[in-house]
Amino acid sequence: MNIAYSPCPNDTFVFHAWAHGLIPGAPELDVTYADIDKTNHWAADGIGPEVLKISYAALPWVLKDYALLPCGGALGRGCGPLVLTASSSQDPASLAGKRVAVPSERSTAYLLFRLWAAQKVPGGIGEIVVMPFHEIMPAVRDGKIDAGLVIHEARFTYPNYGLSLMADMGSWWEEDTGLPIPLGAIIVRRSLDAKAISEWIRASVKYAWAHPDASREYVLSHSQEMAPEVAKQHIDLYVNEFTADLGEDGYAAIEGLLTRAAKEGLVPAFDPKLLRMP
Repeated sequence: MNIAYSPCPNDTFVFHAWAHGLIPGAPELDVTYADIDKTNHWAADGIGPEVLKISYAALPWVLKDYALLPCGGALGRGCGPLVLTASSSQDPASLAGKRVAVPSERSTAYLLFRLWAAQKVPGGIGEIVVMPFHEIMPAVRDGKIDAGLVIHEARFTYPNYGLSLMADMGSWWEEDTGLPIPLGAIIVRRSLDAKAISEWIRASVKYAWAHPDASREYVLSHSQEMAPEVAKQHIDLYVNEFTADLGEDGYAAIEGLLTRAAKEGLVPAFDPKLLRMP
């Protein structure tokens, strides 16, 4: 079975057991490691593997062809994207007319940022620049852009670049809605057995929790020279109870975010029933 997910620690931790043939009855995986911006577009264009990790923000474009799985993704509290600058200003109004880098125009991070900016930045952002997420902090530090929207382990490493936190999109979303933050989704082509694939993924998650050191070498080999302690922080934050099962709170968060975005014209209208696995 072909699958695409990022080389980030949460994904490699979750899929380690399945990718290494440790899940009884699960087919062998052919893994493609790809940035979330690539997988978002692969899914929308219908050219990606059978199973992909994409942004929840990209779901409305693909729900007719792909089913959302109830496990394996990234959704939680206290794990939202951050807006960083090279200055100490915490006034969102200072971003009016400025250049801001984002990891993908169809990322959940960008969707949250757009909703936040509509409330907080009078006059609007000047220009959005899409960059691979690992290039954003150096670009802010070097003055190539005015601010950056960052995800993943950047939550823990941005002080190393001399950057300042302007706003936490997760904190804003949770305060505004009371819901957790939907970040990354696992989807599968509707022609496949979504229930079986969900069970294999859930078994892989449970194996990872039961044997936390088994995936260490695999995780670190793909984590772009990340320090082991940062990789562990990353896993502890993004692999949680929602990774094993979205539950009602998870589905409420996803529907809440996408419905609100659709009303703002940021994503296509969609049928909420399609969010539930058939």
